[in-house]
Amino acid sequence: MRYIFNFPDIGEGLDEGTIAEWYVQKGQKIESGQPLVNMETDKVVTDIPSPKSGTIVAIYGKPGETIHVGSPLVEIEIEGVEGQAAVEEANKVEPVNEEGAGVVGTLEVAGNSAYLPSSNEGISTKSEEQASTSKTQKKAISTPVARAMAKDLGVDINLVTGTGPGGRVTTADIEKFIEKGRTALPSQAQAGTSAPKQTEMLVEYEPLTQIRKTIAKNMIQSKHNAAHMTVFDEIEVSELIRIRAKYKAGLANEGVKLSYLPFVIKAVAVALRHHKALNAQMDMDNNRVIYKRYYNIGIAVDTEDGLVVPVIKNADQLSIKEIAARLNEISEKARSRKLTMDDMKDGTFTITNYGSIGGQFAVPVINYPQVGILGVGRMIEKPVIKDDQIQKGTILPLSLSVDHRIVDGGEVTRFLNRVMGYLEDPVSLVIA
Repeated sequence: MRYIFNFPDIGEGLDEGTIAEWYVQKGQKIESGQPLVNMETDKVVTDIPSPKSGTIVAIYGKPGETIHVGSPLVEIEIEGVEGQAAVEEANKVEPVNEEGAGVVGTLEVAGNSAYLPSSNEGISTKSEEQASTSKTQKKAISTPVARAMAKDLGVDINLVTGTGPGGRVTTADIEKFIEKGRTALPSQAQAGTSAPKQTEMLVEYEPLTQIRKTIAKNMIQSKHNAAHMTVFDEIEVSELIRIRAKYKAGLANEGVKLSYLPFVIKAVAVALRHHKALNAQMDMDNNRVIYKRYYNIGIAVDTEDGLVVPVIKNADQLSIKEIAARLNEISEKARSRKLTMDDMKDGTFTITNYGSIGGQFAVPVINYPQVGILGVGRMIEKPVIKDDQIQKGTILPLSLSVDHRIVDGGEVTRFLNRVMGYLEDPVSLVIA
């Protein structure tokens, strides 16, 4: 009996993933629960386990190709299951795995399709193969991502020779087609000079990663659905610098790196207790505002693959030391692509620390459907007035963007003033 295993829905609204690495090959025997493939989604990189034991007879997709939820990943030959037993096997509801992903698959019984996959991309049935040999197809068969790529690059996909399953055109085929059809730069000989010795491309193409596609989608969604307003301010943080310097070495001996960001996270989380409008969500479908009584702070982390936002949960209940340890942990997991779904979900407010790279002020884009995002700029030394005298001070710039549909200007200012008060006097965070 042939079992066609489709890419399962692993939750969090994901509808596609990119193949990072195959762990199996055609002809290999596998056991139920054994990892089949490593998939990159817009949130995490995760292994997809096999729902059945048997022999791999077909693999769909190469590393770098995008697979949609419900599209085939592999075909598994299951020995000793035939006839009515195969039909009963097909009707079984697969259990949910430990990560909460429902296992989705289809079966072929005795050479006939008992159940068809939700998407026929990547599978050629016998009738299709016979039709393809009996007559020349006028329209190319391709994966959705390859067709989209061809359209973006202005390539007639019908002219591309497909090397995928059933002669399907893949992204690799399109890249080879472009490579073969590259044209030289305009000849300098026409201007009276020698012609170039080799061909060159005027542009470079790089497929969008899952993370980059999701960032683009989320930014557009935020701008289209929220009424952005941004308030800028700055505070003098000499006392914060002193407190951090006092405890930095001691915590380092315990393996905890203490930056200024844990103080900002704690200040925001505590301030949100007093300003519920900043910890809310608009529910237009039910004509209401949802005010959340838990304070989970998302931290925008810059990685080589793009921006991700892991979450520090119940930050108002954590000490500065605990926040610093958790921040170190999620930052490392983000950069090594080891974040889990649990690390990424249920954020209620976001902080982006662009100052670590060098920026002072920015207009952060709200992490929709959240209501607010605080941008932290680079500290700079400036003359300040203390005790009626001009002295050297250290200024921390802040930028707070909010959804003006829910939060009014007065409430924005009161919230930001409270955050700044905590940062000007860090000891107040202990007794807040």
